[in-house]
Amino acid sequence: MWPAKISVWLRVLALISLVIRAPLAVVAQSRDPLPAKQTPSQQDEQEIDPDDVISVSTTEVLLPVTVRDSAGRLVTNLTRKDFRVFENGVEQSLSELSLRQVPVDVVLMIDASSSVASNLDDFRVAAEGFAAHLDADDRISLIQFDDRVALLQDWTRSRVQLHRALKRIAPGMFTRFHDAVLLASRDQVARATARHAVIVLTDGIDSGRGSTFDTALQSALQSQTAIYVVSNTQIEKAAKQEELSLLLAATDSERRFNQLRIDDLRLGLAALDASEQNLEQLSGATGGRLYKPVSFKDLEQTYAEVADELRHQYALYYSPLNTKKDGQFRRVHVETTNPTQQVTARIGYYARPH
Repeated sequence: MWPAKISVWLRVLALISLVIRAPLAVVAQSRDPLPAKQTPSQQDEQEIDPDDVISVSTTEVLLPVTVRDSAGRLVTNLTRKDFRVFENGVEQSLSELSLRQVPVDVVLMIDASSSVASNLDDFRVAAEGFAAHLDADDRISLIQFDDRVALLQDWTRSRVQLHRALKRIAPGMFTRFHDAVLLASRDQVARATARHAVIVLTDGIDSGRGSTFDTALQSALQSQTAIYVVSNTQIEKAAKQEELSLLLAATDSERRFNQLRIDDLRLGLAALDASEQNLEQLSGATGGRLYKPVSFKDLEQTYAEVADELRHQYALYYSPLNTKKDGQFRRVHVETTNPTQQVTARIGYYARPH
């Protein structure tokens, strides 16, 4: 697993000089007025450069960090002296630490392709339950992706607006997962004073009609977006494995008759295994987490766990000793003084020039 992660991160570093400017069609379908927020089309008219918005351009770095004990329980009683932060191998001095005091802008993303279509009601219930756990200053938006990427609800604090937007989710066919990550991290920009998180329900298998995995990962790192993935791969694998076992238990003549279906199921299982590795890399590199529920009925509990983590994140602030805004990728490592604790944080950031 680690060599696979390292390979992806090296590819990300090799792409540092690239600027992501590929056009992405966004269908803004919310009918709810948001007077304090411009629509994506209005932003385009003003020619706002996304790179100017998402880059680190201040002297301080905000680093959301989650700490768990050896049993996987959240640790919430740490102080600044319990943390050590390294940038490119050099220890940094922490200027501030807060817990549950930094607002979060959360993008809820739903894979509305055929693998999830029959369970959209479970997602709606889980999404509304998640929103109920947010603080008053937190914001939420909603994106659906299938053969297109649709912004169903722009940033809002209104649970009523979210409820209406959830009703507009409609089943689709193909999966533009990588394009959806691009929209959520690059174009759906969080406030400068807030954490930026994406929670996505998907199997992660992209249709291959748009952006690549590397581009999506780089975009998330550039915008300092934590990706939390609620993966339905285990659910899909269980269904495919059950069907495959039944076909393989049949007579020789029946197996020969169903050979095409048997081969298809095996390819599907292999694709799901590969997708899980990508989702693990995407969530791990950005400081998020991968959840693999075994039933759609578990979605509500899973989303509640994500909300609990976001409420108990530490916000570490530090002023980098390297003050150059040279556009280079700065690798960051966070640890605590207790070696048994598990620390989750993004692997670094881009020091973009002003």
